[in-house]
Amino acid sequence: MAPVPQMLATLLVVASWSTAWAQLRGLSAQKNESNATDPTSLRSAWGSCQQYGCPSTYIQSQACQCNNRCKDYNNCCSDIASCSAGAPPAGSPAGGAPRPAHISGHPDPSRQYPSYPGFTLALVEEFDSPLDLDSDPIWTWSDGGLFEGDVRFVKQQIRFEDGKMKITATQNPGYSTQACSHAEVGTVEQKPLVSGEFRSRRNIFRYGRYEVRMKAPDVQPGNPDVDGNFVATMFVFRDAKFRHWREIDIEVTGDSPNSVTTNVLRADNTEFWRPQIASVRTTSVQGNARAEFHTYGFEWLPDRITWYIDGVPVRSHYGGNPPIPDKSAKVMMNLWIFGPKANFGGRQIYNNRYPMTSEYDWFRFYKWDGETTYPCQGFSTSCLTSDDRYLDGNNPCDGQPMLGTWKGQAACSASCR
Repeated sequence: MAPVPQMLATLLVVASWSTAWAQLRGLSAQKNESNATDPTSLRSAWGSCQQYGCPSTYIQSQACQCNNRCKDYNNCCSDIASCSAGAPPAGSPAGGAPRPAHISGHPDPSRQYPSYPGFTLALVEEFDSPLDLDSDPIWTWSDGGLFEGDVRFVKQQIRFEDGKMKITATQNPGYSTQACSHAEVGTVEQKPLVSGEFRSRRNIFRYGRYEVRMKAPDVQPGNPDVDGNFVATMFVFRDAKFRHWREIDIEVTGDSPNSVTTNVLRADNTEFWRPQIASVRTTSVQGNARAEFHTYGFEWLPDRITWYIDGVPVRSHYGGNPPIPDKSAKVMMNLWIFGPKANFGGRQIYNNRYPMTSEYDWFRFYKWDGETTYPCQGFSTSCLTSDDRYLDGNNPCDGQPMLGTWKGQAACSASCR
């Protein structure tokens, strides 16, 4: 396991910050020294429409985009005006309304977003309109399923309606699932239930503040007070975990109306969970997590992780065992049910009645101002290393080759249907 890095002698001093913030930035610079991308070299590697032409579709391999939707994702090349026939007006999304500057995803142009010292808002998903999870440049779906769980993730169980993203766990209505899972880098046995996992395509997130406003599902329809078994989440997770398992979790569980679990994991060359790689703490919301929306989040920094519920800090982890995760990761949101033993998520699994739906009102990512590498410019893949891309597939339709081997063998391959 990699040792915790030491502080640089030279600190990054920012006039508007306190001395403590400046020292923390210096720590990040030391921590990232081996894999940081120099901003000058990054700019010089940044592409152009003169180089790429003006295609009508998103092209994942490009460092920036020259199509008529690039303004929606804040990833246009600097000379997008040269594609005037298809380019939207500067500062406006394809629909014509002004958008918040420098915010990727799908922010609300009429909303004034909260700010936090030392962080810059980089990505917002309001879920006001459906996302195409096969073509969106940032987000996609998982074809996985946890070994210990009773659900297989399928795209159909993620819906966008009423200004929210909804993930539903239910008995499999007849979806044909393939044994090979790109997300799990292996086969998944037949599961009695299906649900959904919304995730970023690539390991492009690292230090910053992550927030989601969500409502956990009722165990039984219309009755938020009945306890059962479920795990409704927002977390960061590095694919593929076999080489570098890095994970920070918010998990709302079915054992009580206000139960929340916070978790951090870090291990290398590890296939299965064990207590030594994790630090788990339980906490609670004020109110009912199933009857009301609550805001959950965490700040991930080089020297600490702090979890929040409705803006109030509920836990901090300063490293030790396990150390603070140091690699880039994906953002994921899912709903899953444990197997019959119900070892996590609530013991009263016999109370579960399906369908069971969790709702997400919005997601926000604030990049830490001391982060020098991730996300790549415009949420492209330009800064990703071969290690970042190692077996990082999500589903057979994501267009991402499964690069690397596991136990000396190539990963299995499913077909896009």
